[in-house]
Amino acid sequence: MTTKKDLIIGIDPDVEKNGVACYKPTGKLLEVSNLTFFELFDFLNFSKENVKHVVIEGGWLIAKSNFHNERSGVRVAARIGNNTGSNHETGRKIVEMCEYLQIPHRIIKPLKKCWKGKDGKITHEEFVRLTGIIAKRSNQEQRDAALLVWGL
Repeated sequence: MTTKKDLIIGIDPDVEKNGVACYKPTGKLLEVSNLTFFELFDFLNFSKENVKHVVIEGGWLIAKSNFHNERSGVRVAARIGNNTGSNHETGRKIVEMCEYLQIPHRIIKPLKKCWKGKDGKITHEEFVRLTGIIAKRSNQEQRDAALLVWGL
């Protein structure tokens, strides 16, 4: 029996919990969640027979990706740089995870910030209107992961 590889997974890497969106174009099914690194490993390992491909946001592909306000001070700049580097390394490890599990994947640059939210990020209201998901709440990682699977 062969399985149908129709699951597209979008991952927005984060140190604490990665935003994960699962999309089945055949049923127009979209699910979003937040998974720790090892929960993500378990999920990908369990689902790999059904995965068409994984789309990973590669913030490290941007030449200068730790933008910060120089007037904020050295400590703030150091914290932002540390957090950015940690997120980038998490993303690289997720790529390594996909390679290890032999799951087709691609890395894309972060999507253009053209939404109504702070710093051009997509708001929950825009997310609900775009996806049709009825949810009281969603976080930025979930929304970004969903945009990855839709290629927006």
